[in-house]
Amino acid sequence: MCLKSFIQKKMQNWCPSWSEDETLCARNVNNEVHFFENNNFNTFANKLHLKKINDFVLSPALQPYKVAVYVPGSKGAPSFVRLYQYPNFDGPHAALANKSFFKADKVTMLWNKKATAVLVIASTDVDKTGASYYGEQTLHYIATNGESAVVQLPKNGPIYDVVWNSSSTEFCAVYGFMPAKATIFNLKCDPVFDFGTGPRNAAYYSPHGHILVLAGFGNLRGQMEVWDVKNYKLISKPVASDSTYFAWCPDGEHILTATCAPRLRVNNGYKIWHYTGAVLHKYDVPSTAELWQVSWQPFLDGIFPEKAITYQAVSSDVPSEEPKVATAYRPPALRNKPVTNSKLHEEEPPQNMKPQPGNEKPLSKTALKNQRKHEAKKAAKQEARSDKSPDTAPTPAPQSTPRNTVSQSTSGDPEIDRKIKNLKKKLKAIEQLKEQAATGKQLEKNQLAKIQKEKALLQELEDLELGI
Repeated sequence: MCLKSFIQKKMQNWCPSWSEDETLCARNVNNEVHFFENNNFNTFANKLHLKKINDFVLSPALQPYKVAVYVPGSKGAPSFVRLYQYPNFDGPHAALANKSFFKADKVTMLWNKKATAVLVIASTDVDKTGASYYGEQTLHYIATNGESAVVQLPKNGPIYDVVWNSSSTEFCAVYGFMPAKATIFNLKCDPVFDFGTGPRNAAYYSPHGHILVLAGFGNLRGQMEVWDVKNYKLISKPVASDSTYFAWCPDGEHILTATCAPRLRVNNGYKIWHYTGAVLHKYDVPSTAELWQVSWQPFLDGIFPEKAITYQAVSSDVPSEEPKVATAYRPPALRNKPVTNSKLHEEEPPQNMKPQPGNEKPLSKTALKNQRKHEAKKAAKQEARSDKSPDTAPTPAPQSTPRNTVSQSTSGDPEIDRKIKNLKKKLKAIEQLKEQAATGKQLEKNQLAKIQKEKALLQELEDLELGI
């Protein structure tokens, strides 16, 4: 039975939206949002008028209802998001909060469960800096008490996912060029915990908000990290390859992953996991059929009480599958040589797993090489300074030249001091030539002639110093 039909001229943002109790319905009409009460669509009960309004989102909480609206910028004016409480839409001070910003061709607005704040992901179609093909994104926070802020993300790159905790007191963002970072922020937009970097592009809080899953689906391999967010402790790291769907069970203990068509038309099926990483049930669709949709049976909030977190994997009758490890391609010239462990990106560990000062891990070969270069440059600079200032004592000479260990002193005659300095430079050069010859390097005739003069130079130096 058709209750009401509407004609929508725009393809985007046409879908009507209902409140959680289904007593309030809203739809976007030209420059207005129309509100219908108690499913009476013969006439709208209220309307919100804003010029060039583009999108709106109703709050998930019950009465009093709230609505967030987005108006894109034009002709140099910024875009803005405003929060209203239904039905107070009239007057210059009717808005609960307002946040304006530039660099926004489209936005995604996310209410928290208690309808006290909204997160806004503002996106541009083109990144003018050229850093990303997918445009530029920023994250904004707006509260119904009027507070607003820009969420500062420590790593540059796209924002893959932002999700509120069910407590409405914190949110998790997955962002940055791969490997992506994941960070939990509080309501002051300060970072609370940094999960480091990894192959991830999605985040899912459990219904009770005590467990967080960071996952990498789509073009990633389906790796998941299950975290206890009260103690910030890693519970398990299962792998759900080729998954196109993820959902928490309302009991907060079980997870559903599925491979559905038309996203993938092969290997369709679903798995039910325990959050400790065990597969409790598995169903594979026959190769002649396709799986289009799978979902949990819905339950009201509060039906399932929160249970204590366990870190021990539960028992399962489903045989475990070892994930197939894809070997990297090796060109023919390297196939018979030892494999070197190299990574395209160095992953950053979570903040509670980073080495503490005084307990650092051994440096890598590259880091040691760079450290030696830095120390050598520093020593060369110090040596150059000592050569330029004759009043300072030079560094001790190598033990292989015991006759050249006399400390430098001044005679009071600048000419004699200059001769001593030149002789020491020549002897140092001869010592370097002798070291090169010891390593097997072929020396030139003039270099060999310099070495033959060493005895005479040492005698001359000794005479000069004894005459001081």
